[in-house]
Amino acid sequence: MAVQWPLVVHGVVTLLVVVSFLCGRWPIFRGTFVEKIHYLITYGAYDYFLRFVVAVFGSRGRNCFVAVENYCCERPNPILQIFYLVILGVTYFIIGKSSFRYIPGFYVSEFHWYIGMLAVGVGVLLFLLTSFSDPGTVTAENVSKYVSAYPYDDIIYMEKECSTCKILKSDYYLLDLSIVAYVIDVLPDSITTAVGCLSGMQNNCIGEKNTRYFMAFLLWHFLICLYGAFVLGLILAGQLKEHKIIYVLTAYYGIDHSFSSLSPHVVQWLLGSYNTQILLIMFLAIISLLLAGFFGYHAHLCLTNTTTNETFKWQDYVSWKRKLNEAKASAAALKAGIQTINEEAKAPESKWRAFFCRSPLQNDDVIVKNNLYDQGIISNICEIIFPLSERKSLFHRKST
Repeated sequence: MAVQWPLVVHGVVTLLVVVSFLCGRWPIFRGTFVEKIHYLITYGAYDYFLRFVVAVFGSRGRNCFVAVENYCCERPNPILQIFYLVILGVTYFIIGKSSFRYIPGFYVSEFHWYIGMLAVGVGVLLFLLTSFSDPGTVTAENVSKYVSAYPYDDIIYMEKECSTCKILKSDYYLLDLSIVAYVIDVLPDSITTAVGCLSGMQNNCIGEKNTRYFMAFLLWHFLICLYGAFVLGLILAGQLKEHKIIYVLTAYYGIDHSFSSLSPHVVQWLLGSYNTQILLIMFLAIISLLLAGFFGYHAHLCLTNTTTNETFKWQDYVSWKRKLNEAKASAAALKAGIQTINEEAKAPESKWRAFFCRSPLQNDDVIVKNNLYDQGIISNICEIIFPLSERKSLFHRKST
């Protein structure tokens, strides 16, 4: 039992940190310790660390740290690429060293040796494709063709000229140069990149031509993590069967043959004998959940033909439209009130009717996001798998 309490405390602390990090800004947690933990994780710890650096090393130390942070987090660099390869290699090495000797086993056949290596190889291949593939470029020669393929919607995109490249900014799949200004440093001869975002893990822009590789990368690694956790679970189940742990506990120790009676002893035996495998299962399960959420978010963007940048543009547009409607409703209510005051001969209105009457400030207008680029789920998926720029019919698309 002494081994179980640290595990329970570890699980509670991990759950608290995850909930605080992901949900700390929710209204339900406002003013609670969850919000304070969220602030500490996202802003407070960094602020306190900067203060510590200034107190110990002075302003020069702070400037040096900020410069390193800017290079690691704000500029293109291979740090996360190296980090991914290290994590993948170390995890595969630990799994191989601790668990491959149990293959083949009672529930795991020798076939999983080759499946595991093939799965990791495909994952690395998708990583390389995403990292080094061309996301799609727009030059002064082809920008007019892209503009005809992706017309301006005059809602979140307006026709304007890039101040740096002196060419028209196409809208869809083209990220504003203010967001990826580093492209000018890398490609100084008036070239912009057709992208939706910059992926730090791949150190590359994710755009029209390599979104398919990026989505495949996320989905495949989610499946790899699930597969690894599943195979490790089968290995542990096979060891329970081969060592006849259930039989020993019931026949020699007199423990009831029920889940509630056997589970504490089985867990204790697994923690004592196969703690590495259990930690790997927990690690792979957590990573698979994170990848599932990340993939789900980007799948929603792909199915609606929306970029990450456009989600913020639509939020601003809806907020502006709502405030505009509220201002119109307020002006109409004020006008109606003035007219009521000026109508001296009007008969007094029933109090009950006035009580149940709809307020002029209430506005039932529904704000509709008219996404010009959302052509339906099937067409959106086809546009991801077969980018328009790689089709012969790209420049014959109607700008409707």
